[in-house]
Amino acid sequence: MNQKELKELIEFLIEKDIAEFELERGDVKVKIKRAGEQTVVHSHGEPRFYAVPPAPVAAVELGAVPAAATVAASAPATPAAPAPEEGLHTVKSPIVGTFYEAPSPGAPPFVKAGDTVEVGQVLCIVEAMKLLNEIESDFAGEIVKKLATNGQPIEYGQELFVIRPKK
Repeated sequence: MNQKELKELIEFLIEKDIAEFELERGDVKVKIKRAGEQTVVHSHGEPRFYAVPPAPVAAVELGAVPAAATVAASAPATPAAPAPEEGLHTVKSPIVGTFYEAPSPGAPPFVKAGDTVEVGQVLCIVEAMKLLNEIESDFAGEIVKKLATNGQPIEYGQELFVIRPKK
């Protein structure tokens, strides 16, 4: 399947409002999930076809969006941010990946609501392409709210934490 065929397929799925589609043709497998999920292409066995109607916007999982699908795909849902209180600072993800609140499973989280943080203190880890990237605070203050869930796929620029500055 070439790039033109893939683009036409994505446009067709958007037009028909299909959120998830999987196609296997020979040794090529194409899986497309819209609204903030990933496109996966790899090899496998017998042909199978799946079409799943789109999930309600409130139930959409966030994650990486394939470049070809971002043009026409509906905007992914974003978590409800707290009402913009005067003077709060938001820490945003510098990369696409998976959010982890602790250094390892079972370990306590780096920070939680109510904790005081300093500039450069590690807030979380974002795993991208098997690399663990420590996300540090760029602001000193108190953690007001954590906006991401442990193990959740996150996007570039997604809000992760809300910090109230030191007084």
